Amino acid sequence: METTFTISKASSSAPAQPSFSFGKRLREMLIVLHRANPVLSWPAWIHVGLLGAAVLLLPFDHRIITGVAAWIKPIKFAVSNILYLWTLGWLLADLPAAAQRAVQRISWGVAVAIMVEIIIIYAQALRGTTSHYNISTPLNIILFNLMGIFIMLNTALIIWALVLVFRHRPHGPAAYVWGVRLGILFFLIGSLLGGIMIHQASHTVGAADGGPGLLGLGWSTRAGDLRIAHFLGLHALQFVPLAGWLLSRYLPRRAVLGTWAFALSYAALTGAIFWEAMHGIPLVAAP
Repeated sequence: METTFTISKASSSAPAQPSFSFGKRLREMLIVLHRANPVLSWPAWIHVGLLGAAVLLLPFDHRIITGVAAWIKPIKFAVSNILYLWTLGWLLADLPAAAQRAVQRISWGVAVAIMVEIIIIYAQALRGTTSHYNISTPLNIILFNLMGIFIMLNTALIIWALVLVFRHRPHGPAAYVWGVRLGILFFLIGSLLGGIMIHQASHTVGAADGGPGLLGLGWSTRAGDLRIAHFLGLHALQFVPLAGWLLSRYLPRRAVLGTWAFALSYAALTGAIFWEAMHGIPLVAAP
């Protein structure tokens, strides 16, 4: 969507105005995004409501699931999904009109897949049990497998999106375009890391899931934790296009090279953290 990029670029490059706060800029961007892709925008706003509910429940629900408060996981997934839905909607809106029919189909599929996942995560938190790798009862098996089916659907749709951004050039500077392409590619690689966790039915290597972890995140401080590399891979969808856009603005002559350098460095860091986790080494060891 040409309008989207033009508005965001114009807002950022205009002379600073004291009254033009970050909150106002964000609000305008979300309004533009909602008009461009309501199919992904509405589920994100539903997630905002779900996030608020989980935050309100957190101090009153003292149940512990795999070593952390019951509503920590729903909060983390709600925040991650909000960023994913808004980012994907923004990036796909920059594709030309020839790709918009495919964009609509991808958007509907992703919206349904993400809503099914978050509903199951919240339902299992309400029941006081885990959502991932839970095969303790027939109902838990059904819910875990159902979530897995829709995660695979989401992955397939992002592969389609990757094909689109290579086939149809997104609007914007070359470095931003490469940031979008590489960001989606690394997102897919991060998704594959999630598949490894599903295959071994746990996210911890060298210990059982649960136990001591980083405050607020729960990442293991006594064993390897595959969730960290998975997290970095998924959020390449935000970091790499943003790097391309910033480099285009502040270092235009070397922006494409800089975007590739940032993306490859980001991938190397993610790979190193994944290697450590697979060898049972925590990112931050407990004293």
